Amino acid sequence: MIVNKANLAAIFINLKTIFNKAFDAAPSVWEKIAMKVPSTGSQNDYSWLAKFPKMKKWIGDKAVKALAAFKHTIVNDDWEATVEVDRNDIEDDGIGIYAPQAQMAGFSAKQLPDEIVMELVNNGFTNLCFDGQYFFDTDHPVKDASVSNKGTAALVITTLALAMASYGAARTAMKKFKDEEGRPLNITPNVLLVGPALEDIANALMKNERLEDGKPNPYKGTAEVVVDARITSDTAWYLLDTTKPVRPFIYQERKKPVFVQQTTSESDNVFMRKKFRFGAEARAAGGYGFWQMAWASTGTG
Repeated sequence: MIVNKANLAAIFINLKTIFNKAFDAAPSVWEKIAMKVPSTGSQNDYSWLAKFPKMKKWIGDKAVKALAAFKHTIVNDDWEATVEVDRNDIEDDGIGIYAPQAQMAGFSAKQLPDEIVMELVNNGFTNLCFDGQYFFDTDHPVKDASVSNKGTAALVITTLALAMASYGAARTAMKKFKDEEGRPLNITPNVLLVGPALEDIANALMKNERLEDGKPNPYKGTAEVVVDARITSDTAWYLLDTTKPVRPFIYQERKKPVFVQQTTSESDNVFMRKKFRFGAEARAAGGYGFWQMAWASTGTG
C-alpha cells in the first residue's frame, strides 16, 4: 500500500471505528456506586459538601449556610494509552495486526472511570474527605459528636447473631445518621460492594431465605450485590447509599476518553523512526462525596 494522505486517513478511520465499538461494548460498574460530575477547568471545588442545607420552616430571616472556610478541590489528571504503527506494516498491508490493539485501547478507555473509582474505594481508609477525616473513619465530627462509618466485623452468613452484628449493624448505623441540626438524613443503604473473595457470601446474604444456622434471613433483598475484581482486600466490604443525588464517590470528567492519532508523514517521529501513533486520551479525576452515604468494614474483627 502506498503511504499517502488518503490511505492513512482510511486506515485510522477504521482503527477509530474499532476503538469506538470496543469502548461501547466494554463492561463498566462505576455508575452503580459513583456520580459523574462534569468539569470545565483544571479542577472543581467541592467545599459545598461541608454545608448542605435542608428545608426548614421559614420564620423570620432565612437561615443562610456559609461554605466551609477550607477548600476541598479535585484536580483533573491527564490519562493516555498509546500504540505505535510501523510504516512498513502499512506499506506491506499488515495493518490488521493493530486491530486488537485498537480494541484494547477502547476497552482500557472505557475502564478508566472504574479504575479511578475503585481506587477511591480501596484507599478510603487512608484518604481524607471534605471534613478532614479519613473517608471511612470512626470519628467524623457532627456538631458536638463523633460519628463512625467504619467497622471491623466480617461479612458472614453463619448465624443470625453474627449477621446482625456485621451487616445488620452497618445498616442500622447508616439509617441513624443525622445532620448537624439533629435531623435524620434518611440514608437508604442499597448497594453491597465486595471483591471476588466475598462474592458468594454477599450473594447468599442477599438471596438466601435462611442463614446457615437455619434461622430466617432478614436481610434478603435489602441491597444489590456489586462485585469488582479491583477491590484489593479479601475481607473488606462496603455498604453504600446510591439513591440520593449526591453519591459517596465522585468521577470528575474534564474530557471523556477519545481516540487520537498522529498521522502526519512529515512529523519527526515518522521521519526519524517511521512510526505513526494512535491511542486514547482523557482528562479526569476522582474524589469523595458524602461519607454518610457509605459504610466500610475491614472484615478483620
